[in-house]
Amino acid sequence: VVLRPGSGSRQQDRPGGADGLALASDPGGTLNFLAMVENLQGDSGRGYYLEMLIGTPPQALNILVDTGSSNFAVAGVPDPDVTSYFNTELSSTYKSQGIDVTVKYSQGSWTGVLGTDVITIPKGIYGSYTINIATILESENFFLPGVKWHGILGLAYDALAKPSSSVETFFDSLVRQAKIPNIFSLQMCGAGLPVSGSGTNGGSLVLGGIEPSLYKGDIWYTPIKEEWYYQVEILKLEVGGQNLKLDCREYNADKAIVDSGTTLLRLPQKVFSAVVQAIARTSLIQEFSSGFWTGSQLACWDKTERPWSLFPKLSIYLRDENSSRSFRISILPQLYIQPILGIGENLQCYRFGISSSTNALVIGATVMEGFYVIFDRAQRRVGFAVSPCAEVDGFPVSEIEGPFTTADVASNCVSSVSFHEPVLWIASYALMSLCGIILLVLIILLLIPPRCQHRYTDNDVVNDESSLVRHRWK
Repeated sequence: VVLRPGSGSRQQDRPGGADGLALASDPGGTLNFLAMVENLQGDSGRGYYLEMLIGTPPQALNILVDTGSSNFAVAGVPDPDVTSYFNTELSSTYKSQGIDVTVKYSQGSWTGVLGTDVITIPKGIYGSYTINIATILESENFFLPGVKWHGILGLAYDALAKPSSSVETFFDSLVRQAKIPNIFSLQMCGAGLPVSGSGTNGGSLVLGGIEPSLYKGDIWYTPIKEEWYYQVEILKLEVGGQNLKLDCREYNADKAIVDSGTTLLRLPQKVFSAVVQAIARTSLIQEFSSGFWTGSQLACWDKTERPWSLFPKLSIYLRDENSSRSFRISILPQLYIQPILGIGENLQCYRFGISSSTNALVIGATVMEGFYVIFDRAQRRVGFAVSPCAEVDGFPVSEIEGPFTTADVASNCVSSVSFHEPVLWIASYALMSLCGIILLVLIILLLIPPRCQHRYTDNDVVNDESSLVRHRWK
């Protein structure tokens, strides 16, 4: 193995049916799931995107599919890293709301203005719909060199929408206007292909249901713990069939989410360290460089070699809808030891598709490329099924197995106290304001000349009605 300097990367018959299987089409209606197959392009390194027509006359733009945010936003001015943008002045149906909005992601941010316009999806549901849309006027580390998308489609819940949850999300608008079921499903086909490659890997975003041709075997569902991100409950992790034996709350600190807009499988620091140690211990590579695990180095082998046989399988256990059971989704190393294009003539280099996180366990593209993922908002659950496109050299690289008992884990692995980001901001500002007031009062008291200070006698009583207590604490 040769080590090279690495490069980082950002990053459902219908609901209510007895068997949970979707019809493949809806003759005469707005839905034709088969028409939505292969409507995505992209790669795990820079995301999967959907072509959309915006405005009147329509302007064609590629929109990144992101289940980890809730705003629909497009480039509204020219940018060095985007090939197209939405020119509001050319659309007769665009209406500005005059509301500024800023959205920050784990990497990157943008600022823009809210408005509304009509959209159609060539390979989506039939018809045109009026949607809230933010035009991005300034951004930082959001549009990246080489990306082929020009905006972002946030598919999470309105609790995350900016500047407030009163902004109706894209999918909520579709459900209301098109009267489609409140469910969508996602398949991303990049298993074993180079990350940040040609950007032409296939994928499917099925709006309003489940397309049976996009999965094989059974769909296993886990409850959505809270409707902001698609937050789920992870019970344990195994590396090479060996349980990491961490407290299950470690896996959910401070949340565990399913996020197509995140490139890697991101793990809380304690979990990440345990996974790296377990992979290093069970792999067939001796004295592997720490730089590979942290993403600062790539590992390179001769192009005739397949290094995946050197690494173990990784399994994530999720709580089943029946809380006394669980199931596991497993990815083979073909999904987390990821090939990189364009380094050396005789060498093929790979990166580690797992990284550490300070605030969440994120099931990103590294894992999602192995599965057909169903976001069943109507029944508040996320489903996983094996994806037929998750194959490398003709062999499946993902598995789902179950059920298993949950007798060996806590009845609840998610903290009972859940603070959303807006609540944390409000609490922080309130505490800072209180500290500022206290500090100001102390400074004033220090500056009062001694001759002006009142000297208490035995007859003075300091009680809850005194000015000192009333003004400082109430």
